[in-house]
Amino acid sequence: MKDKKVYVCTECDYQSPKWMGQCPSCKKWNTLVEEAYTPAPVVKNQRASIISDASEPVLFKDMEMPKYIRSNTGISELDRVLGGGIVDGSVILLAGEPGIGKSTLLMQICSKIPSRVLYVSGEESKGQLKLRGERLGLNGDNTYFLTETNVDSVLNYTDKLSPSIIIIDSIQTMFDPSCTSIPGSINQVKECAVKFIAKAKSKGISIILVGHVNKEGTIAGPKILEHMVDAVLYFEGERIQSYRIIRAIKNRFGSTNEIGVFEMTDMGLIEVPNPSEMLLSGRPVGVSGSCAVCVMEGSRPIIAEIQALVTPTTFPAPRRTSNGVDYNRLCLLLAVLEKRLGLKFSQCDIYLNVVSGLRLDEPSIDLAVALALISSMKDIPIPQNVIAMGEIGLAGECRTISDVQKRLNESYRLGFDTIAIPYKCIDTKLKIPKGVSVIPIQAVYDALSLFKENKD
Repeated sequence: MKDKKVYVCTECDYQSPKWMGQCPSCKKWNTLVEEAYTPAPVVKNQRASIISDASEPVLFKDMEMPKYIRSNTGISELDRVLGGGIVDGSVILLAGEPGIGKSTLLMQICSKIPSRVLYVSGEESKGQLKLRGERLGLNGDNTYFLTETNVDSVLNYTDKLSPSIIIIDSIQTMFDPSCTSIPGSINQVKECAVKFIAKAKSKGISIILVGHVNKEGTIAGPKILEHMVDAVLYFEGERIQSYRIIRAIKNRFGSTNEIGVFEMTDMGLIEVPNPSEMLLSGRPVGVSGSCAVCVMEGSRPIIAEIQALVTPTTFPAPRRTSNGVDYNRLCLLLAVLEKRLGLKFSQCDIYLNVVSGLRLDEPSIDLAVALALISSMKDIPIPQNVIAMGEIGLAGECRTISDVQKRLNESYRLGFDTIAIPYKCIDTKLKIPKGVSVIPIQAVYDALSLFKENKD
């Protein structure tokens, strides 16, 4: 039969016979991609059901509680992000920039999991896999390697080996012979993922899919792929830097607030159990525009350094640059400081940065950002032993934050003995460590006392 062409949206999988600039379904621009396919007769009910026991309705009182058994990966930072380990029968999508260390992390998992693992590579040869395995110290007693891109062949070897975990590197290289699209296309990725998910749910095998990202930084392929899997992990960090952060964007069996921190070395990825010390290493002394803050990433308190640079500008439109902090949040704080304190930030270029590439989305960073901006504008350094945390409202008030006790303990452990927190967070239940001075902040104006003490 003659091939036909169709335009498919990469975001919502909408199909159109002609190209359009905007998708009529999801309203996204420039997302329609041309694909060629050969129409073929489709047998009804050809696709197997993903969940075998879902064909008959069952009363709620007769349903049995599933016993999800987790398998430790041997890497505690990854187990923390997954919620305690890999759940049997789950499908995990691991995505990240090229060269960020996805294959290295998965190879290290193979060397530490005691159960049988099938590593399927569609991008590298067996010699390349052998070279990386020896560099990472892989023993290979329970790991089988397969260089294959045919999804049916992979599933056949799965039935022969009966592994506990299957690693697919990557899902974009797999192809289904029954689908005439090219490998990596939307239909191919979707069909291959459906077959892998069906195998995982029916046999109780855990599957880790490696996903590529496009130039916008999102996961390549159909958006529905993220909805089909049980967990979506994103590996982020700059390739020129040695630190990597893995976070869960979606997790059906755990929290999405946890992060794992790694350091890339010649021997692979090394866990960083104390990321606060790593983020504060190399902090300048006696320099204005730097302030420490303690944020909560799930159940873990992490201390980061916020740097600000405020310089006068000769242009009518000052420049605003934010790295690691939401740009709109920066503009909001600048408006509050200019209105409540009378500081003329509208006449200055402003650059804001979070050290080591960490991205902070928690509102508790507002007070530290404000102090860094004021410090840089007045050119008055903030004392090294000062740490600030609190949310700032439009009226300039400092609002309460959560998990204050954990933040205090982490700050004290790293040597901060002057801690500025919202005044409503101070109560009888709060246990202040010995030798720590807690400064209550009711409004952003109260934070100016830190500069007065330093100036004296």
